[in-house]
Amino acid sequence: MNTPQNSGSRLRLLISSKVMALDAALLLFRLATALMALHGWSKFSNFYTEIEEWPDPLHVGVVASKALTVFAELFCAMLVAAGLFTRAALIPLIICMIVIVFVIHAGDPFEDREHGLLYLLSYIALFLTGPGKYSLDNLWKKY
Repeated sequence: MNTPQNSGSRLRLLISSKVMALDAALLLFRLATALMALHGWSKFSNFYTEIEEWPDPLHVGVVASKALTVFAELFCAMLVAAGLFTRAALIPLIICMIVIVFVIHAGDPFEDREHGLLYLLSYIALFLTGPGKYSLDNLWKKY
């Protein structure tokens, strides 16, 4: 039965900012941004293929540049998914996306930079919010 009292409670539920909902959303957000690990895995599994064409924007050598990218996109993304050392793991990811978007694809049209920008903004948002309650960081704090 749809009484005015039930309608009010449903409305309150829709506009609620309960912590549980926020923590669940942060978990989903962390897992979604961790899809970057798929990019990192493909670079890791084919590390030495086409390495000569790999960009070296930091002038540390192509092998080191690709290794830094793999570290960020694969290992740091997995740490973010687990919510372990989340803010520290986000720093290499943020730097990697800044380099990709604003250095490597600097002259490219927006469409070529869009995915990198979405990841960059997502990583910055997660850095500001933290991993949430459903994370290994939170479990670690308890001990």
